[in-house]
Amino acid sequence: MIFTRTSIPDVVFIDPKVHGDERGYFVETFRADTLEAFLGFSVPFCQDNESKSSYGVLRGLHYQLPPFAQTKLVRVIEGEVLDVAVDIRKGSPTFGQHVAVRLSGENKRQMFIPRGFAHGFVVLSETCTFAYKVDNYYSPQCDRGIAFNDPALNIDWIAEASTLQLSPKDTKQPLFIDADHFDFGENLYA
Repeated sequence: MIFTRTSIPDVVFIDPKVHGDERGYFVETFRADTLEAFLGFSVPFCQDNESKSSYGVLRGLHYQLPPFAQTKLVRVIEGEVLDVAVDIRKGSPTFGQHVAVRLSGENKRQMFIPRGFAHGFVVLSETCTFAYKVDNYYSPQCDRGIAFNDPALNIDWIAEASTLQLSPKDTKQPLFIDADHFDFGENLYA
């Protein structure tokens, strides 16, 4: 696996080695020991999630507050998305900035999103199967979100606005300035 720090160094791209031939392919999508060696700490993933969506479905920007904050390791099994992580750690040098990347079943790239970030994606293919690991369970009381189209975040979602499909919850999320944030100095893994 090749690990690459992004413009926000705590967000990491992971490119697994794909072994393919005329029969198909094999890919190792997760190894705790190599991820831990790169990060310098372990992430106790406890749950795998998967969603199936059609073109224009936008899910996000979502996150959970402590004590149920979540790290995510996201990937696409089939199709393509634009995946986005937004730094919501007040006091961080990259507070309010985001990383965006195309993840697809073809490129097999993954994105590691630590606690203290909001996450969302939009489907760019006809359909998409999206999978991710989390290191904490879902908590309705800690569930939060940010408006995907907040001009302060300046996210280019690529898909035409008229084609976007959002859940009722995601049409009512607060602006970034009004959202709950994390503190940059706080140890979110304690």
